[in-house]
Amino acid sequence: MTVIWHNPRCSKSRSTLAIVEDHGPVDIRKYLEDVPSEADIRGVLAQLGIPAIQLMRTGEAEFKELGLSKADSDDVLIAAMAKAPKLIERPVVITDKGARLGRPPESVKEIL
Repeated sequence: MTVIWHNPRCSKSRSTLAIVEDHGPVDIRKYLEDVPSEADIRGVLAQLGIPAIQLMRTGEAEFKELGLSKADSDDVLIAAMAKAPKLIERPVVITDKGARLGRPPESVKEIL
């Protein structure tokens, strides 16, 4: 089953969702409402093969308000994303073939 961590207000997320839906059923997780746990985030990072900072929206006000920096450990950043999901870069698509960040949206096609 394909899963997308989706924010319907984001144009990249909507574009990615359209691509994913063209390939079959998808479980839409509105991650701002159904907040991923630290374990969920760690699992996605492992599938993506990236450090936590690359899954963060460092331009969000919360990043600064929480006193975060790009030099913080993955543990600190993962905990922050679990507490403030707005910090999670979107969209994330997860399939049996792996996970991809939908930036650009077309990048998810290789795992569909």
